Amino acid sequence: MAVAARDPVRAAAFADHHGIEHVLAQYVDVLHAADIDAIYIALPTSLHFDWSKQALQSGKHVLCEKPVSMQASEVEELIALRDHTGKLCAEAFMVAHHPQWSYVRDNEDPSALKNDRALGGGGVRDIGVYPVVTTRLATGLEPHCVHATVEIDPRFGTDRFASARIAFPGFDLRFYCATQLARRQQMTFHGTRGWLALDAPFNPGVYGQADVHLRTDERASIETKTFDGFDQYQLMVEDFAEVVLGKRPTPRFTLENSLGNQRVIDQILR
Repeated sequence: MAVAARDPVRAAAFADHHGIEHVLAQYVDVLHAADIDAIYIALPTSLHFDWSKQALQSGKHVLCEKPVSMQASEVEELIALRDHTGKLCAEAFMVAHHPQWSYVRDNEDPSALKNDRALGGGGVRDIGVYPVVTTRLATGLEPHCVHATVEIDPRFGTDRFASARIAFPGFDLRFYCATQLARRQQMTFHGTRGWLALDAPFNPGVYGQADVHLRTDERASIETKTFDGFDQYQLMVEDFAEVVLGKRPTPRFTLENSLGNQRVIDQILR
């Protein structure tokens, strides 16, 4: 229906490319538009909570980019506001919608978001959320202990490298994430009788195709299952819309799930 942006030229080009009818000069204009039912927020991290809150208070459904807030207490406030207004509020964790996870049950630019502390930059909030959320999605379990080492970039004050060990019931999650290393994605679940690995766990199509490799003690060969033709961003938006339109009771990824993830991120950074 409409797009609002700080740069009217870029906004007009975006609207023209996607067939969007209106270009609005101010974000607040979207909140006041009577014919807009739902809002997607893609602002810098530090602005997510405030604009999600304003949108809910304005009677709009909200799909907000991850992370939906900077700390768990803010997610709790959004949950309360969601329940009070009766409007859907969800965090845009696209990985929760890619079927490979159902199957599993670099630069130093000072102006870049990842290097801007005031805008919620850093690797843990931008990248570290993914191994945490996908482990929780795949296992259905919550961690009970977090150990982390975080290296801060003295130029920007943001975390440029983090190494975490997170204890779940019966297993550990160990990962590292960084903003200044060559880009790579891989995730492996290593069990007592086999292992399962994903080549492009978070951004299929960018880091490779969505291949899930499985090897067990019962088999000498590796079984590979490929998930082609899925757009996890489109699946996420369709899931959100179905809830808004009353076709489903709850989204695949709820704010309660966001709260669980944010608590882990808070502990890593603490």
